[in-house]
Amino acid sequence: MPTSTLGAAYRNRPREFLGNRFVYAVISSRARGLTIGVNMNPNQACNYGCPYCEVVRTGEMADAKIDLKVLTRELIHVVALAQCGRIKELKQFAACPDELLTLKNVALSGDGEPSLVSNFDEIVKEVLVIRHLLSHFKVVVITNGSGLHRPSVQRGIDRLGPEDEVWIKLDAGTQAATTRINGPQANLETTLKNILAIAQKRPVVIQSLFFIHQDIAPSEEEITAYIARLNELKAAGAQISSVQVYSACRPSAKPGCKHLPLAQISGIARRVREETGINAEVF
Repeated sequence: MPTSTLGAAYRNRPREFLGNRFVYAVISSRARGLTIGVNMNPNQACNYGCPYCEVVRTGEMADAKIDLKVLTRELIHVVALAQCGRIKELKQFAACPDELLTLKNVALSGDGEPSLVSNFDEIVKEVLVIRHLLSHFKVVVITNGSGLHRPSVQRGIDRLGPEDEVWIKLDAGTQAATTRINGPQANLETTLKNILAIAQKRPVVIQSLFFIHQDIAPSEEEITAYIARLNELKAAGAQISSVQVYSACRPSAKPGCKHLPLAQISGIARRVREETGINAEVF
């Protein structure tokens, strides 16, 4: 199924936790099929304040270690359902085409920022043990990049195999735009340093969301600055396998966010390809 068609059909569908605490399943346009997710932040801990985020944050950030025993039990169960084809027996997925129910990856993501979790390394280690016990699956870490320098996160990333991926958010090319889009705690310089440190060792995927906020769309100057940051990363030795360009698709927790028209999203992706030589896809 083409990416655009899959995105239109499934972009607004919620994650399905299947009664679990940590592990969920979802049809993902960016994964092009079934993703099994690990909610690394059931406490909703996030150091960004993106207005387009759909998570309604209700309390103070608190450190919350994942219960590895519960995570292991849940992940083994859901991966087994996917691999034997029984996930289609669940009503949430009964109408999905078979090709979308092939397991594409296990994603470390969730309701906040995964790199804030204190036992990040232990979680990655446990997920990889489960992969060894069961048949193979790809692991994807989805992060805003702000905590990639933390020792536990670095150890966890270093455990990943060459087939695994790290998807890192980069929504803007200036600090002013970063503050407006991701919140006052988002530091562009730190994020760029962290991206470079990881991408010098292994290829990364850049995730970039562009949207209309309070009736204001990204300016040409902002897009030019964003592309300049990609070129600087590439010149410094960053291995960027692709850039995922997309817009706000789900209802946001804050008002004033609108989807950027496809023509504009496609135009940004085209500029990325033409001006950086990096593959860019629209979702």
